[in-house]
Amino acid sequence: MSEYTVGRLEPATWDAFADLVERNGGIFGGCWCIGWHPECGQRGVDYREVKRERVLTNRAHAALVFDEHGKAQGWCQYGSVEELSNIKHARKYDEELPPRPDWRTACCFVDKHHRGQGILRLAVGGALRQIAEEGGGLVEAIAETVTGRVAHGRFLFTGTAELFEDHGFERVRQVGKHAWILNKVVEPA
Repeated sequence: MSEYTVGRLEPATWDAFADLVERNGGIFGGCWCIGWHPECGQRGVDYREVKRERVLTNRAHAALVFDEHGKAQGWCQYGSVEELSNIKHARKYDEELPPRPDWRTACCFVDKHHRGQGILRLAVGGALRQIAEEGGGLVEAIAETVTGRVAHGRFLFTGTAELFEDHGFERVRQVGKHAWILNKVVEPA
């Protein structure tokens, strides 16, 4: 098994992140992981450039997992409510608002050739450590349950509820057929 390390998405790691996205066809049809950012869906927007500008101005956060060669192989995106305002299952979410989180996790991804090696688990743990370093607070995830069913990977772009529960998250409320709001308080580092 390869040795992995976790680092931050930042200007110094942009090229590694961009390489991972490009190796995987732009991720989820060319999204570049801006689906939760307010720019998503705007006409004429270059998703790669939006993500790059957000990274360069510290308005995009993620824990990146690097292999022993320094290549990024996965990530877990996180950010403030304003940074990740384009939540999934919004209509059901808004029916009964949960406590306002300080942070959200959003897109999670692992390179297609490195799945099943614990990379996403490392990425989620790395995101939680980075959140602790940034002051901690209430962290919200909206993730899909997979226990007892076969789930296609395209529906698991936010990770699984079970993985977040392994990291100490608790289910708050169901917002989709298999989607749940989960939260956890992260103490400051």
